[in-house]
Amino acid sequence: MEIDKDEIVRLTEEYGGQWGINHTRRILHLVSLIGQAAEYDAEVVWVAAHLHDWGAYWRWASPGVGHAVRSAEVAEEFLRERKYPYASTDLVLECIRSHHTVEPTRRLEAILLSDADGLDFLGAVGVLRDFSKSPRDLRSGFNAARKRSEKVPQSLCLQRSKELASRGSLR
Repeated sequence: MEIDKDEIVRLTEEYGGQWGINHTRRILHLVSLIGQAAEYDAEVVWVAAHLHDWGAYWRWASPGVGHAVRSAEVAEEFLRERKYPYASTDLVLECIRSHHTVEPTRRLEAILLSDADGLDFLGAVGVLRDFSKSPRDLRSGFNAARKRSEKVPQSLCLQRSKELASRGSLR
């Protein structure tokens, strides 16, 4: 069964706001850059990119439950209700569950999503996000941005992702 992409975009924007939909768009652009020569299921990555943070949005967030775990729970219910094919659902859920995981043995779709998600936080958007969390404590924002710039490149799996991060192409 074909998934209603308009519905997913609408709900991502409704629940994640401009941040959610724009983060998703940036991730998909980054996937197109780092996955250029690779063969992967683009629809699975597209669906996973839209659903990967739903568990962090106010409607579904659950205190004490990591957003990747919660997002996978929400995505599973959402996709099953819409009778999305099981094999595709399984891969979407793997992508979502592992989007903050450093595990090079994952399937390519999961690696593409996690690398793109990490790269998105290396750029100006990530720095601004860190500073916006504590606008009156610039030192805290600076320390968070510096920590992220040191940690994220170490979590990247694909050579193309590492090249983009090391060249500062996204900063």
